[in-house]
Amino acid sequence: MNNDTMYSRDVTSAQERSAIGVFGWVMGLVAIAIGFLALGSYLGRDLSRGAAIACSLVGIGMLLVSSFAGQRFRLGGFAMGWLFGTATLLGLGLGPVLKFYATVEPGVLAQATAGTAATVLGMGAVGLLLKKDLAPWMKPVSLVVFGLCGVAIVWSLISGPLNPVFSLAIYGVSALLLVIDFNFLRKHATEDDAIWLATGIFVSIVNIFTSLLNLLGN
Repeated sequence: MNNDTMYSRDVTSAQERSAIGVFGWVMGLVAIAIGFLALGSYLGRDLSRGAAIACSLVGIGMLLVSSFAGQRFRLGGFAMGWLFGTATLLGLGLGPVLKFYATVEPGVLAQATAGTAATVLGMGAVGLLLKKDLAPWMKPVSLVVFGLCGVAIVWSLISGPLNPVFSLAIYGVSALLLVIDFNFLRKHATEDDAIWLATGIFVSIVNIFTSLLNLLGN
């Protein structure tokens, strides 16, 4: 075995170890963000509809800031705290909704949770296994998700319950974005990408969960 071959194997091995480390870091951040979402949901379970909507809007505003306001919101301890604060506010907004389902339709809540877990596992596996580089699709699909969510928010404020067509569209595009995020995570991600990737995966999970609640509930 010549030195070039050994060097090539060493580089490949180092890259694989780095990718595994970044994957673990990203998914750890996602898990913590979901924990803050759950905490916010518990604390906000008795909020009025107006207060819950206000918390949701502030949380969505924070997501927009983190997406477009530069590196301060993508790297370091401040960005991490911003993610967890965003997750808590989104949880506060979801609190009354989850309390309703837990009380009136607990089966729907369980089905939405199981469906979300299955979707994340399935789309994550597809993204990790695909050889094609999907990075060019990340920005346009993210913009579509933002657009659909914006329409959904306006619709819910004006007309009440979300139209199932919007819920299905948000579910499908969010699932597609998960495939792209996990594909990027495998092929390109470094430690500097961990927080913003975790934010994207977390938001897709929340979108999928709430879409399934709307689709399955009465």
